[in-house]
Amino acid sequence: MKKILLNTALLIAVLFGIQSIAFAQADPVERIWLNQEKTGKVQIYRARDGKLYGKIMWLSEPNKNGAPKVDDKNPDPKKRATPIMNLIILKGFTKSEENVYEGGTIYDPKNGKTYSCKMTLKGRELDIRGFIGISLIGRTSVWTLAD
Repeated sequence: MKKILLNTALLIAVLFGIQSIAFAQADPVERIWLNQEKTGKVQIYRARDGKLYGKIMWLSEPNKNGAPKVDDKNPDPKKRATPIMNLIILKGFTKSEENVYEGGTIYDPKNGKTYSCKMTLKGRELDIRGFIGISLIGRTSVWTLAD
């Protein structure tokens, strides 16, 4: 009986320890962000490959003509019926230095284009810089933390 109680207590301790470690290692950018226009929220998360991704999880106007919005500007005709909700728009970011994330791309469903992207965390704001080629030639959008 003592052995069963000891094993159960050990198992519980290990499970809580693993959960605490996983929670403690969450990156500060892994949150829900409101875009600059305040028309959408993007959840940034770490995938199994260890890189950061972001998906649209809320839209101020989720429907168009009574139907859910779809990715109708996508250059791939097979993807034009994909719903915008839960669409992954940020892909493949890694932390390059403190509060800076690079090596990823951002997809703009408004025009169907994908850009290289750099993210910089500044407190409760996230600078999203989309660019082609070098980051000097691009546009920055400031996202705010969605509470």
